[in-house]
Amino acid sequence: MHHRTVAELMTRDVVRARRDTPFKEIVRLLTENDVTAVPVVDDRDHPIGVVSEADLLRKSADQSDPSGRAPVAHLEARERAKAEGARAEELMSEPAVCARPDWNVVEAARLMETHHVKRLPVVDEADRLLGIVSRGDLLRIFLRRDDAIRDEIAEDVLRRTMGLAPMEVTADVNEGRVSLRGAVEFRSLIPVIERLCRSVDGVVSVAEHIEYRTDDSRRSPAV
Repeated sequence: MHHRTVAELMTRDVVRARRDTPFKEIVRLLTENDVTAVPVVDDRDHPIGVVSEADLLRKSADQSDPSGRAPVAHLEARERAKAEGARAEELMSEPAVCARPDWNVVEAARLMETHHVKRLPVVDEADRLLGIVSRGDLLRIFLRRDDAIRDEIAEDVLRRTMGLAPMEVTADVNEGRVSLRGAVEFRSLIPVIERLCRSVDGVVSVAEHIEYRTDDSRRSPAV
């Protein structure tokens, strides 16, 4: 099976900031390029952090409300330093959490979830910036056509990997939801088939209606 990689999904033309990029220039970069964050790189193009709209908005949140209706936000020392920052290196969230171009969607998504970030700079073996991948980029695999998903399950999962004949198990796909029907020799094959189908890019859910002829899950009694 071919799993889409970060390299296939990432944005390659990356807008970036330098350590000394001033606040207003970062706002201009975000606005003119219709992005919500930019990686900050050093002189060797190594990502050292990321500046997002949320980082920049701390400056507004730290100001007094002219109307007097909203109290001044209480910020920890680290957050207050960001709110008072004027350059990228003072405003950015660090360190930069990065991905590799050969990672699959699961690896990238788990890293985002672990670090509570919405995007990952993508770096090469020398840690130089290659691109950036966002949550939206990862979600693009769910735009795969149903017939492409069905063909991959039929050919790669059921035939080549599991060695099943064309009519033993069939797959129907509707809006990414897979329905498996048929019969196999051994009961133990069913969870394997289901797990492999779930790993196909673009699959939303799997429902199996597969019968078996031999229940090989029962162990022989000890002698």
